Amino acid sequence: MTDPSLGLPTIDMAVPMPGFPAHREFVLVRLHDEGLLYAFTSVDDPNLRFLVAPPEPFFPDYAPEIENDVLAALNTKDPDRLLLLVVITAGVNETTANLLAPIVVDRDSRRAMQVVLTGSGMPIRAVMNRSY
Repeated sequence: MTDPSLGLPTIDMAVPMPGFPAHREFVLVRLHDEGLLYAFTSVDDPNLRFLVAPPEPFFPDYAPEIENDVLAALNTKDPDRLLLLVVITAGVNETTANLLAPIVVDRDSRRAMQVVLTGSGMPIRAVMNRSY
């Protein structure tokens, strides 16, 4: 589906994000010319948005294993078609990314879910080093 107000493809949450059960449709709004920063914005409430980014430019070694139950929930069998986004917290002195709970998006179906990588040892607040 496409959100007619923004003209962007809609991403459907297979499982709502924790704390936001009523919000199941989001769009990615580009905030940076190079595509490094996005606002993951609720279609129903545009004031609800999360700052997100693909992890590769900031954490090149970040490659979490996505469990089969996540692939099933997203209705995909090809992990190479997944887009990972990390939720960012911008601070005055430092900006951090939540590597423990990425948003996983299937590029083909545009279904997504936030996944908690239990037992991975990934940090909730990893300092982002690249300037943008």
